[in-house]
Amino acid sequence: MICEHTQRMFSEPFYARLLSAADEVFTGYGMPFVVMTATSATSTIAAPPLVTGSFDGVLLAGARERHPLAVTLAASGIAVRSAGRPPDGIDLPFVDMDNRDGARQAAEHLLLTNRRAITVIAGPPTLPGARDRLDGFLRTLQAAGMTDVPVAYGDFTHASGAHAMQWLLQRSPHLDAVFAASDPMAAGAMQALRRAGRRVPDDVAVIGFDDAPLARHTTPTLTTVRQPVEELAILTARMLLMSITNPDDVPHGNPILPTELVVREST
Repeated sequence: MICEHTQRMFSEPFYARLLSAADEVFTGYGMPFVVMTATSATSTIAAPPLVTGSFDGVLLAGARERHPLAVTLAASGIAVRSAGRPPDGIDLPFVDMDNRDGARQAAEHLLLTNRRAITVIAGPPTLPGARDRLDGFLRTLQAAGMTDVPVAYGDFTHASGAHAMQWLLQRSPHLDAVFAASDPMAAGAMQALRRAGRRVPDDVAVIGFDDAPLARHTTPTLTTVRQPVEELAILTARMLLMSITNPDDVPHGNPILPTELVVREST
């Protein structure tokens, strides 16, 4: 179950990678894998078949704060495993990536390369992973004495990254670095910087987050934080299957997978 509009599910590389890897796991176990989407507005339509026995379990992704479906699933008693930390206050088992540490690595890289007018394009503040990335990045800069860091927000898309970069250039004309919480937003930021006559990385360093295929095809190629999407999907799917078939044998705890900075030409 993807808690997004269908258009977002098909347009975001993250979901394509997640669903493809999860499907391989379920197919290997001979279990049908049905993909559904539900926004907060459509969750009342999606919830009944999920909680009335039509499905053996639910792999959840993309749930934001107060998403009604996440609340319903947490109280349903059926097997659920979230790919990514669920919203605060919703008790669901999950597998996540270390978003905070990935952002820390990005911030430290910018500091070590002598960037001092650093800005951020954060993801949606209602999404736990986006908040974790922003928190990890800002905490690292604060520890280095940077307390007034301009932050713009996007929705992980190329267009929102370009728009946020334009705002940051107006807010901080002398900026020399930007950390974008997704690779598409970083690519949009690079486009806006080119249009503004700023050279990457000579004038402005750019770091993304994902290590999506596009990171190797931007000009210059994009420094980014690699998140193990396929590993996340595989582990989430396997733990969900264990919850369905052998619930007493499911390991306790919520695994957190490591992230890794990949340095390319944009910094």
